Amino acid sequence: MAVSANRLELLQIADAVAREKSIDKSIVIAAMADAIQKAARSRYGQETNIRADINPQTGEMKLQRLMEVVESVEDYATQISLAGARERNPDAEIGDFIAEQLPPMDFGRIAAQSAKQVIVQKVREAERDRQYDEYKDRIGEIVNGTVKRVEYGNVIVDLGRGEAIIRRDELIPRETYKYGDRVRAYVYDVRREQRGPQIFLSRTHPQFMAKLFTMEVPEIYDGIIEIKSVARDPGSRAKIAVISRDSSIDPVGACVGMRGSRVQAVVAELQGEKIDIIPWSPNAASFIVNALQPAEVAKVVLDEDAERIEVVVPDDQLSLAIGRRGQNVRLASQLTGWDIDILTEEEESQRRQKEFVERSNLFMEALDVDEMVGQVLASEGFTSVEEVAYVDASEISSIDGFDEETAQEIQSRARDYLQKIEAEHDEKRTKLGVQDELREIPGMTTAMMVTLGEDGVKTIEDFAGYAVDDLVGWKERKDGETKMYPGVLAPHDVSRADAENMVLAARLKAGWISEEEMAAEAEQDAETADA
Repeated sequence: MAVSANRLELLQIADAVAREKSIDKSIVIAAMADAIQKAARSRYGQETNIRADINPQTGEMKLQRLMEVVESVEDYATQISLAGARERNPDAEIGDFIAEQLPPMDFGRIAAQSAKQVIVQKVREAERDRQYDEYKDRIGEIVNGTVKRVEYGNVIVDLGRGEAIIRRDELIPRETYKYGDRVRAYVYDVRREQRGPQIFLSRTHPQFMAKLFTMEVPEIYDGIIEIKSVARDPGSRAKIAVISRDSSIDPVGACVGMRGSRVQAVVAELQGEKIDIIPWSPNAASFIVNALQPAEVAKVVLDEDAERIEVVVPDDQLSLAIGRRGQNVRLASQLTGWDIDILTEEEESQRRQKEFVERSNLFMEALDVDEMVGQVLASEGFTSVEEVAYVDASEISSIDGFDEETAQEIQSRARDYLQKIEAEHDEKRTKLGVQDELREIPGMTTAMMVTLGEDGVKTIEDFAGYAVDDLVGWKERKDGETKMYPGVLAPHDVSRADAENMVLAARLKAGWISEEEMAAEAEQDAETADA
């Protein structure tokens, strides 16, 4: 069958639009059919159910009016009786649709303009969907583009099949771009918005540097060397932690390359940003010591529950460890995920002396002993009256100058002191109105009940409403700094695991959860941990 000029022209237009917008030809043809349907309704009536079909091979166009088969006709524009339908189709049933062929129509100026708007809108929507679907799967990749324009410091980048933006705060400080410049950046977000898909690029994102190393170092691309973490102060300094899965390959040397060729390629792309390549270690203390390079570390003290570490450095290494405006220690903290406190040897000595004096005074006051006995107990490593009261008596009697009788007397005084404090706490707890039932929670002490009462908690139901973070505190990291928010029970050194158990026990007693649900949750947590 010969294709008329009009039909051929229709297919050529659809093909050209599909190629230009990089969308499927069938979408353009469907948009044209929708436009023709809209124009036909304006001629035959908006209430009329009209369907337009365009053959994608021949360009032939069909216009049909669809009429629903019903028992009783209420709308003659859209419905037809069963008897009338069976005159056209003997097999027609109630609920079927009868198609009535309509003659070809000439588009008026207004109808043509309306059809054009429908086609443009449908094609634009298809183009946006194509862009979003293409780039949402490219989050985490590096893309190359050309600067299209610069608006208020934000750089608009032409990616060829889409347009992206590098916001001013995602550019490396002091770097400038002008129209036509080539730019390489990291896709960190793609959002579907009213004005179309928004592709956000970054040159300051830590993973931008990680991806650049992946491109420059074949061992990273092949998975032999793994990048464990990255920390950046864009345009100034960065630290990257790497580990090798092959003991014969040095991860630091591989990333540096022959005469520094590999790392220098990354440095050049990052506008001269200095990069420290750190060997990663599963041992937190070793990793943190490595991360603080080039400073030398004398001693480290870890607090694993709080993910905090104290680093002691020689006096002459303090400024090197901290870095200019705290840069070195801040990057090391970001790299390791630990909060790092840096002390000089002199500061640590003064702090230890202060703690020793405080513990000695505590023992002198609580046990009613002289200064020498208080200092001896402190120097032997006792940190609290509870420890003195309930430790095995032989540990005290084995101290030089102490015998069994002295040990018994000291422990007796310690227990008397604790009983007195307990009585004071219980009296205060009663005045605050904290109920006795809270004692049934495993790990709960009278001192904790006083603290809870001061926070307005008096019943099991009140305590069950706590989140674990409310009890032990939480951390928030912002602008490279970690801020610690203390929990209600922070003064009592309650661990997160103990706090979780206490909250679960309270909810169980309050009837918020059942033992079966608790067991199922524990089993699920165990499976997650194994995975």
